[in-house]
Amino acid sequence: MEKTHDILCIGSVLWDVIGRTPHSMRVGSDEPGRITRLPGGVAMNIAMTLRRFDLTPALLTAVGDDHDGIDLLARCGRMGMVTEHVHVTDRPTDVYMAIEGPEGLIAAVADAHSLEAAGDAILEPLENGMLGSAQVPYRGMIALDGNLTVDLLSDIAQRPSFAAADLRVAPASPGKARRLRPLMSHPGATLYVNREEAGYLTGTTPDSAEAGAAALLEAGATRVLVTDGGANGADGHAGRVITAPCPKVDVARITGAGDTFMAAHITAEIRGKTAEQALAFALETAARYVAGEDA
Repeated sequence: MEKTHDILCIGSVLWDVIGRTPHSMRVGSDEPGRITRLPGGVAMNIAMTLRRFDLTPALLTAVGDDHDGIDLLARCGRMGMVTEHVHVTDRPTDVYMAIEGPEGLIAAVADAHSLEAAGDAILEPLENGMLGSAQVPYRGMIALDGNLTVDLLSDIAQRPSFAAADLRVAPASPGKARRLRPLMSHPGATLYVNREEAGYLTGTTPDSAEAGAAALLEAGATRVLVTDGGANGADGHAGRVITAPCPKVDVARITGAGDTFMAAHITAEIRGKTAEQALAFALETAARYVAGEDA
């Protein structure tokens, strides 16, 4: 019997290799610190936060049939995620590598070539009837990350199998934010971006999350959630923008904060919270994550 799930998480599931140091860094710096290797990727970060809130995500992604891929899927299974729909490829399992200092992210390299090469093969369960099809579209919630190719994201925006979905979209990184433009007009899409990404998507320079949300709505987005570091966050929908303050915390980590915000907001809405309550809860959860309070 197929396992039940609360939400589909589509996109990158890989290994995060993160070096963190308390010392300021510049080009050529060589500082002592700690290096960790943990499951990561936008879809995975969202899924892990959803599990913390007792929701069950099903993963649609690509992993290698190498040792890293086998280990990664085993970790996902032990955490209570549904992995039976994952596409296994003969390419190496993807990796994200980053350096963080006291000021935040210094530099990062994302090797998502296996996910990109897999293309729409990861979506097969939404086409062959296992989870949905063009004739019977998937009607649940989907968390979609922007690590997919521009062509695939554009395709998803038009696919009948996605037409009825509650589509929650993350850009993966500021440099990939423009990939989301085809999804802005999807009637069921909610975009989760930061202020910089809102600017990339709209060709503007918003000076706040509220301004970024307003610019996205004017550009044709259906609904948007915009964050701005430790400043206010904003929720824009149907021409209305609401804001909430972000709790002030000492920064212990950065990677995964946006994904944590998105997952917390999704959780709050699944549980029936109002837009104001969901925004406040998501900002508080992300702030605790940045402070290092949630492992």
